[in-house]
Amino acid sequence: MERLKLTEDGSHSLFNSQYNQHYHSVSGALKESRHIYMNLGLIPFLETSQEPLHVFEMGFGTGLNAFLTWQAAKHYSKQIYYTGVEAFPVALEEASKLNYETVTSESGLMQLHEAEWGVTHQMSEYFRFRKEHLTLQEFAADELFDVIYYDAFDPKAQPELWTEEILSKIAAQTRPGGVLVTYSSKGIVKRALAAVGFSVEKHKGPGKKWHVLRAVKI
Repeated sequence: MERLKLTEDGSHSLFNSQYNQHYHSVSGALKESRHIYMNLGLIPFLETSQEPLHVFEMGFGTGLNAFLTWQAAKHYSKQIYYTGVEAFPVALEEASKLNYETVTSESGLMQLHEAEWGVTHQMSEYFRFRKEHLTLQEFAADELFDVIYYDAFDPKAQPELWTEEILSKIAAQTRPGGVLVTYSSKGIVKRALAAVGFSVEKHKGPGKKWHVLRAVKI
């Protein structure tokens, strides 16, 4: 059962009792997503790269990262093709309580949650969206991605999603020069990413978090 949590920046997260984890930093869900997934991951590509950009997210979750990606596509007037994988979807009733539209003064969150799984949707002129109700182990892509949002639960909660084996699958789906961004800066994560072909950078984290990772596919 997920439970609504108001984080320190005024945006919501959810608590997952199965893994004893929040979906986002309690110091600020919106702040965390903007800092890690947008500013370190997506935005540099939007400012310099040719379109369309292909974005993959491990963990659609509350939909916050997809929602911000949609906003970025509109702001930069560039095509983004987003694909997200989620094994344990948030119930629509709970999703409807999330306040991301209020805190960003944007709309569309529930369109993402209500969209049919396994179908590609043209949500707007610049944003193509697809979410798969699968585990990462089950997922297979027929495209290479420019940006990976790796937003699985902590390695202690989901160790199977932070192994060299599973990250090698991610590496194979990442375009050379593409980036993977994640909130986890643990040594096992850095070593696994380096072992499967990424050049790993440590960056200052948002709020109270010391470090996060940005990894570039060699």
